Amino acid sequence: MPDANTAVLDFLHTRRSRPAKLLQAPAPDREALLPILTAAARTPDHGKLEPWRFIVLEKAALARLADAAEHCSRVAERSDEDISKSRTQFDDSPLCVAVIEVKKPSDKIPAVEQTYSAGAVCLALLNAALASGWGANWLSGWPSHDVDFCRSALGLADNERVAGFIHIGTASTVPPERPRPDINAITTWVDT
Repeated sequence: MPDANTAVLDFLHTRRSRPAKLLQAPAPDREALLPILTAAARTPDHGKLEPWRFIVLEKAALARLADAAEHCSRVAERSDEDISKSRTQFDDSPLCVAVIEVKKPSDKIPAVEQTYSAGAVCLALLNAALASGWGANWLSGWPSHDVDFCRSALGLADNERVAGFIHIGTASTVPPERPRPDINAITTWVDT
């Protein structure tokens, strides 16, 4: 039997994202955020391409993104609900890390594997923030998929896209547990 790291397993079995709308200041400062980013960057990365990067959005940047989200929403004639929801994501956040997928040319590593790695970085960042005692939530929404918003507000290049916005701060309350998947219903055992 291998040596188990039961503390980590206990954390993973009980981890719970904190809704972004329940996050408030304080948020980690740069010194506190660096170990969290470092942990996230240890994500499996086929071919050592590092097909992702981080954009840390602090308070002034978040206000600018809220304005940009509202502007892009109005140009696209989105509903008032979409406008409010996209603006609030940035207005109310104490700190946000945009995980940017960076597609890199490779003869060996398919683009889809680079996408998987970027998604894994989002989860690793979320878990590292939670394990560090912060509240955290992984959001996307239309701003993460809107090319005009991503180029104008985040300065993304043609080979880049948002994998996720990880909001980090202090949880104002602990949310109730939510239903989890029935492992037996989603698992198939193959022995032949």
